Amino acid sequence: MTTSFRVERDSMGELKVPADALWGAHTQRAIENFPVSGLTLPRGFIAALALVKQAAARANRRLGLLDPRVAEAIEAAATEVIAGTHDAHFPIDVFQTGSGTSTNMNANEVLATLASRRLKSAVHPNDQVNMSQSSNDSIPTAIHVSATLAVRRTLLPSLAHLRDTLRTREQELTETVTTGRTHLMDAMPVTLAQELSGWRTQIEHGMARLAAVEPRLLALAQGGTAVGTGINAHPDFGRRFCEELATITGVPFVPAANYFEALSAQDTAVELSGQLKVIAVSLMKIANDLRLMNSGPLAGLGEIALPALQAGSSIMPGKVNPVIPEAATMVAAQVIGNDTVITVAGQSGNFQLNVMLPVIAHNLLSSIALLANATRLLADRAIAGFKVNAARIAEALDRNPILVTALNPVIGYEKGAAIAKAAYAQGRPIREVAREMTQLPEAELARLLDPLELTRGGIKGGTSGGG
Repeated sequence: MTTSFRVERDSMGELKVPADALWGAHTQRAIENFPVSGLTLPRGFIAALALVKQAAARANRRLGLLDPRVAEAIEAAATEVIAGTHDAHFPIDVFQTGSGTSTNMNANEVLATLASRRLKSAVHPNDQVNMSQSSNDSIPTAIHVSATLAVRRTLLPSLAHLRDTLRTREQELTETVTTGRTHLMDAMPVTLAQELSGWRTQIEHGMARLAAVEPRLLALAQGGTAVGTGINAHPDFGRRFCEELATITGVPFVPAANYFEALSAQDTAVELSGQLKVIAVSLMKIANDLRLMNSGPLAGLGEIALPALQAGSSIMPGKVNPVIPEAATMVAAQVIGNDTVITVAGQSGNFQLNVMLPVIAHNLLSSIALLANATRLLADRAIAGFKVNAARIAEALDRNPILVTALNPVIGYEKGAAIAKAAYAQGRPIREVAREMTQLPEAELARLLDPLELTRGGIKGGTSGGG
């Protein structure tokens, strides 16, 4: 606990600030005003806000508005913040002023202090660090920038890793036939490779959905300043800013086509969150399938054995649980919840400004990070290492009466249903019962009821009923 303070002054008067704090009066008032959750904005967002300040300083220098020495000092200070050197000096709670003004001023004050030390002369947080900007365009811009970078640098690589892991396991399991299930009931056979191909395609579609959102994420509010008119900013500032930011990040950011929309609405954040929710739903399906396939090992399906990672019970020795799929399902639930908050927050655009920006930023980046981490864990600690219980699968498959479906074109649905009922009632393999109840030769039955051949389909493009 610090016991040393200095006195800072702002338009509202004097107040004490910890002596070693890089922030100033505005930040200190926010600390005192918002002791709500203890949650601060993610460091990815703070880094993105520092990128905004860095690009703004460069743009203002190019436009002849900011002294080159001051601009260089601000840029250098921003580099330190981007690197995470000063994370402890961004203490403001997520639940603060809805525009994020407190966090914007926190950044302005920290950068002004660092730049002042570098120059050995005062740099003003508003007049110089915040030149040509408003919280009302800087915070929406930082939301887009932080989300874009997080998706590109963490989530998409993690999804690609899961996709590739699934593809590898598919190639290993092309000949492994298991009982298909619809309504959680036995159905026609599939290969494990086919099951995994469905999961892989879900992930590929999720990646495509993220790519579809990106053009709108790359369009930035910066340049609209307070209400979208660009007051107090050079007419070319928005364009120059995006050019500088693109140079720094390697990402082709562009000015928003309409600043009034970019400030007042967060529809793109809501859209991105919706796509993250779809990916969460995909993970939930994949994780639950893995849990069911792994269930048992004696009284469940027991088709696969997930890697044993830790003891599963504090009281039952030898119990091992599917901990990674369980963690993934909790992540999916959290992301779905985050999306609900972002949806509600997205509706809070009153006239020229959305006033729930900090919670949008927090939940959006939280969802991206959670999904990135969970997909890698699911790939590396569940899917890559699960072992197939071939004997268990074959035993269930041999006794699956639904295989009689393959005889429908030869003996008809009604006769097939009678054979299936008899096989169920007698607990006998379908081939034995079909041999007794039809005139089909053994070789013909073997051909028609070959499980692997049944996974390769028949007539394409038609339907044979549901269920």
